[in-house]
Formats: sequence, structure tokens, C-alpha cells
Amino acid sequence: MIVKLVKNNPFKIPEYETKGSAGVDLQANVDEPLVLKPMERALVPTGLYIEIPEGYEAQIRARSGLAIKYGISLVNGIGTIDSDYRGEIKVILINLGSEDFIINKGDRIAQMVIMKHEQVKFELVEELNQTERGQGGFGHTGIN
Repeated sequence: MIVKLVKNNPFKIPEYETKGSAGVDLQANVDEPLVLKPMERALVPTGLYIEIPEGYEAQIRARSGLAIKYGISLVNGIGTIDSDYRGEIKVILINLGSEDFIINKGDRIAQMVIMKHEQVKFELVEELNQTERGQGGFGHTGIN
């Protein structure tokens, strides 16, 4: 699949780091270091614009190393870029750690995964088919 890309940053084109990688890293395109204090949020630009084919989305995900080492995550869990969006890719980061986190130009701050999706039509019904699980959720099977 080809995804058209406009790059308004000095970095290389995003690429997969290994043969088995699902995502490409996104880099911070900031003019000066950005200090993210504990529990503070920031919208971090990447300088990238993409044209995703219809029927696909780009998911923006946290980087596991930043999450475990520094508590850096995405405010919305996973961000979605729809196929008809043409604006700059920006990442909504939050510092869940206990120390200030400094984001420098070129730092890898998130990853992007291109995913196929379906649009559905909803059918209004009076009831749903029953299953063994039923309405059980939110830990109903325990932790052991």
C-alpha cells in the first residue's frame, strides 16, 4: 500500500525499524525543548501530513519505552487519523510520571500504525441474541 506523505520537518521519512514492526515512529517537530510537567498535557507537532486510502485509518499509539521509563502516554489512549483528514499529525501527550519530561526536536514520541477498518450500518432491534457471557464485564471472570 502507498500512503502519500508531505514532510515539513528535517527528519527522514518514517520507516519500520524491523521486519516485524507494526508501526513507524513519529518525531517531535518542536522549535525549542518542551517541558512536560507531571500530569501536564501537550499537543506535539510532527511536521507530517498524510493521505490515507479510504477504508483505512492511522492509529497513533504510545511508545512502550517512554511509558514504562517515564510515564509518558497519550491522553486519548489511541489517537485516530481518518482517511479524509489532511491536517498535520499532532500527538496529545501526557506525563503520568513524577518527574518533568523534556521533549526535544527529533525525539521519537509516538508510533503510527495503519489499520484497515469497516464502516457498519446499525440495525435497531428490541433485543440481542443471548450468549454464555451475557452482560458480564469489567472483571467478572476475576484475576486468577
